[in-house]
Order: sequence, then C-alpha cells, then structure tokens
Amino acid sequence: MTDAVIAGNSTVIFHFDIKLSDGSAAESTRVHNKPAKLQMGDSSISPAFEAELSGLKAGDKKTFTLAPEDAYGMPNPDNIYYVDRSKFSADAPAKAGTIIGFTMPDGSEMPGLVREVVGESVTIDFNHPLAGQTLTFSVEIVQVS
Repeated sequence: MTDAVIAGNSTVIFHFDIKLSDGSAAESTRVHNKPAKLQMGDSSISPAFEAELSGLKAGDKKTFTLAPEDAYGMPNPDNIYYVDRSKFSADAPAKAGTIIGFTMPDGSEMPGLVREVVGESVTIDFNHPLAGQTLTFSVEIVQVS
C-alpha cells in the first residue's frame, strides 16, 4: 500500500509544522518525533484541511495557508468565563498567561488560559490558542492506508 493516495476514508500518518502569519513557529510534531494520525472524513479537521491533503501519498510534502475559519475557527465569546479567585489554589494560582486544566462536568479535562485577573475576578479563555489565526501548515505524509 505504499502508493495509496489520500482519499475520503483514508487513515493518514503525517508530520506537520504550523507557523503564524508573522513566521513564528506555533506547533510541530517533529519536536518529539511523534507524527499525527488522522482518519479522513471523521470531521476532526476542517474540510479545507482535508482538501489540501487529498490526493497526496506517502513521502509527499506540501505547504498551505488556511484562514482562521478553515483552521481552528474564530474565538467564541461564549468560551470566555469569569471565575472567582477563591476557586484557585497555591498549586494552580490565578496568574495571567497561565494555562490551567479544568475538570468538566463529564469528568474530562479542558485547558483554559488565564487572560486577566482583576480583584477577585479571573477571566478564563477556553478557546483554542490558535483560534482566530491565519496559519501556514507544512505537512509530510508518512503513511496512507
């Protein structure tokens, strides 16, 4: 299956690098040499991202830029919460710029970024850190099945 081409239901293993519009690095699977795994068509990535991968095969490399709505979406104001400062501990202090894991009602954990601390009010942003950003992706396809 070395010549398999990425199509609608392919499983794809690939490396990626993400750069912000200013050229700075945002994320890379190469840092820990752990490629990403993706099931095409499962709605885990945007249709625009899938379209960029479609037709590629193992060994192929491609660089493309996606608008925010085709990458991580636009920040959603409903994902901003205000929490009382007393809810934080010495282990996880309310300090602007800190990312803290919050336990959701279903038991899962979601990271939130402390945006601001004013008096006893702490502003937590649960939007993806790359939401609202135009991003350039460089991908290298490792395996297609």
